[in-house]
Amino acid sequence: MKNTYITHALFMAMAASAFAVPSLAQETNAVADQADSGGLEEIVVSARRRNETVQDTPVAVTAISPSQLEASAALTIGDLQGAAPNVLITSAGTGAAAANISIRGIAFADIEKSFDPAVGVNIDGVYIGTSTGQMLDFFDIGSIEILRGPQGTLFGRNTIAGVVNIKRSRPTGEFGGKFEASYGSYDQMGLRGVLNVPVIKDVLAAKFFAFHNESDGYYKTVGTGQRRGGSNNENFGASFLFTPGDRFESLLTFDKQVQDFDPILGPLSRTGDAFAGALPAEFVDGNNTDNVYRVVAPSQQMVGTYSSPGVTNEMNLDLDVVKLTSVTAYRESDDQLRQDYSTTGLYFADRDQQYKQFSQELRASGKLFDGFDYVAGVYYFNSRYHIDQFTSVFFGAPTHQDTTGWSKSYAGFVDFNWEVMDKVRISGGGRYTYDKKKLQTAFTDPSNAGASFTGDKNSECWKKFTPKLGVDYRPNEDLMVYGSWSRGYRSGGFNGRGLTPFASALPYDPETVDAYEIGLKSEFFDRRLTLNLAAFYSDYQDIQQTTTVSVPGVALPQTIVSNAANAKIKGLEADFSAKPMDRLTVRGSVGYTDSKFKGFIVNQPVATGPTTSISRSFDFSAVDMIYAPKITASINAEYKLPLGPGDLKLNAGYRYLSRYDQQISADPALYPTALASAPTDIITVAQNDPRLRSDAQNLLDASVSYVFSLDNGLNYRLTGYVRNLLDDRGTNTSFVASNFPVYWGFATAREPRVFGVQLGVDF
Repeated sequence: MKNTYITHALFMAMAASAFAVPSLAQETNAVADQADSGGLEEIVVSARRRNETVQDTPVAVTAISPSQLEASAALTIGDLQGAAPNVLITSAGTGAAAANISIRGIAFADIEKSFDPAVGVNIDGVYIGTSTGQMLDFFDIGSIEILRGPQGTLFGRNTIAGVVNIKRSRPTGEFGGKFEASYGSYDQMGLRGVLNVPVIKDVLAAKFFAFHNESDGYYKTVGTGQRRGGSNNENFGASFLFTPGDRFESLLTFDKQVQDFDPILGPLSRTGDAFAGALPAEFVDGNNTDNVYRVVAPSQQMVGTYSSPGVTNEMNLDLDVVKLTSVTAYRESDDQLRQDYSTTGLYFADRDQQYKQFSQELRASGKLFDGFDYVAGVYYFNSRYHIDQFTSVFFGAPTHQDTTGWSKSYAGFVDFNWEVMDKVRISGGGRYTYDKKKLQTAFTDPSNAGASFTGDKNSECWKKFTPKLGVDYRPNEDLMVYGSWSRGYRSGGFNGRGLTPFASALPYDPETVDAYEIGLKSEFFDRRLTLNLAAFYSDYQDIQQTTTVSVPGVALPQTIVSNAANAKIKGLEADFSAKPMDRLTVRGSVGYTDSKFKGFIVNQPVATGPTTSISRSFDFSAVDMIYAPKITASINAEYKLPLGPGDLKLNAGYRYLSRYDQQISADPALYPTALASAPTDIITVAQNDPRLRSDAQNLLDASVSYVFSLDNGLNYRLTGYVRNLLDDRGTNTSFVASNFPVYWGFATAREPRVFGVQLGVDF
């Protein structure tokens, strides 16, 4: 708990400085999310590495303002679930601060560091190379943009599905700060503070921040009622903005994210699973709603820890004809999980992982001539990870996996806008990428010497050019139509979970997507209404698919990665903002996705006994893609009412997510069919395992805030909130181990109904 004390000390020091020197406090007013009267305010985004309004950007982008996060009491990136059309964000229960993100039906739900994320999360211009560490605290956020569709010409590495672009606030150069304390259901407690200090007036500004969140968890132990799934999260650091003149600036940020958590998982096993007969009755044949919140105390102590320090330096030099930008970043992480996967010790793993990444981006931007602007640059990314994992099955002697992976990526890119005629622009560009990856695995099984091996260091490289081309037409100031084609790319690699010489040495190739989009952006009634529409079609090729299978003679389930399928994805999106009357703002969105696999045929072993199996071919083309709900919808309303010395803000939001699958795994009902089929038959899989399907979600949130100022120059905010008012329960993520037979299943549960209060002050 050492880091908890550090965070509390920093928070108290910053709070003391705020109240001890009120004479220095200057009344600050954040940019309002809406004007008290008149139309909607312009929202400026940097979705294309240029500052332009959302309505002038010919791409599908949703901007989330800090005030929206504040009104919904959002804590992490997971609270953006359903806030943008065709966007899904869930937490991964088998990784520290890890997120599963899907955009427009493209996702890769895995916490292993040998895989590249399908959706890029960029923090202050830096690509985060793994899904762990993406659940960033949302208190100190300047802006959030969600770009839908492949982003091949900008934003660090190629991203095949989209980008979540997060920018933290910059040092202001004036003495000021903001602080918040909160308390909610399940003993959720938060302390957060940001302090801005002018070190050298107009030359050097500093910002210090410290955040603390803790919770007892919302799982409940059967019999004792003890809460499980608790966490303790810390995030602290400092930023320094150096501006020696008008032409140069350097923003240096040091930060550290620390998490201690109880990695409990809910039960999802069914009768017929290999482990079912040895599990307590409470763990078998439960429902996917209330039952996943009820757990049996594991037989061994579980531990979850995560520590990730990092440093980022962004430098900008303005030479009039060109602006030069350098973004240098280094981040490392150390996470350990001692975890029972909802098996009461029948499958217990102790996993220790170290990860390091370094990236360097150099950009030049400017205008070649009137009507033609560009961004061009080069990018370098280097990462290394190491995993030590000891795994015990049925309390046997633990096996040992020792894997090291290396990754390097080099890229050059250009992106341009050219106004070829009045009201018509052509935009485009491309990125050339060269990726090289290495992996080496050693595996020891004390119960089966024949399964032990020490693999070679295997190496493979890939290169790809990913172009983009678009055109937009603005017949008047209130309307823009656009169309685009872009190609997305995700690097190949090696399977970090491979526990046989074949599985660990076999590389999988890159996957690509050709994405076509047409859209409309419009404004009406003197900017009291904005309406944006988009239609898209994606040709998704060589999909990297993970299949978990049982291998005779090996005690552990095997994970195989291959380029197993193609898919066609099409959909529609709409989002709007409206101000039907003064002080009332309404925002909403709806997304529709229709996705279908093609040519998804794999060979899998089907166990006929403890150490024997037969090989059968399965056609998965008819199953649903994972994390791809057909419908996502949201609507949010905020009303501001003057009351006494301040304003009363009423906020309510509703989000709907239709059902979706969370893993590709055949329905166990096919097991007898596979055993009886001839070797030459192709067995059609009509659906994934039913327990892997999330039910439709109806999420209702509400808050009431009173914002007021006092004569001492301090501004206060008192908020009462409720998230998931309808207490809509179910799985957040779900997984079954192996197939034919399934060994067991487990799940993480989504947050139930939570009440809370917040007290904030800024100056």
